[in-house]
Amino acid sequence: MSGGLYTLIMAARRKKSRRKVARKSRNLPTNKKLYARVKAATKRKFAVYPSAYANAWLVREYKKRGGRYRRG
Repeated sequence: MSGGLYTLIMAARRKKSRRKVARKSRNLPTNKKLYARVKAATKRKFAVYPSAYANAWLVREYKKRGGRYRRG
């Protein structure tokens, strides 16, 4: 086989065998209203949001108030 023909065949094979991109599995809050209230309080409390400290406080406060997370 010539080099050009081989390149065309391989390019066609690569197009066919594209893999699906897997979505990231994230922790989702189960109580949306409570999460929204805590998030609003977080934005009032911290000058910089989002930040590592603000997000950590958000998670701790949400769980303290009875919120839970599920994998989604």
